[in-house]
Amino acid sequence: MPELKWIKSSHSEASGNACVEVAENGPLIAVRDSKHPELPYATVGREAWGRFAGALVDGRLR
Repeated sequence: MPELKWIKSSHSEASGNACVEVAENGPLIAVRDSKHPELPYATVGREAWGRFAGALVDGRLR
């Protein structure tokens, strides 16, 4: 299993305890809960992640 470089969401709380972290994983984007990094993470395709992130930025998801 590759070593992933996790990046915290820019919208995490100041203490950094309640956020989502993402990492590039080849052709996929890995997503995990920073409160439980020992648990398995989810992966999604880059195109799907881009549509999801775009919808968040545009305010289509709340």
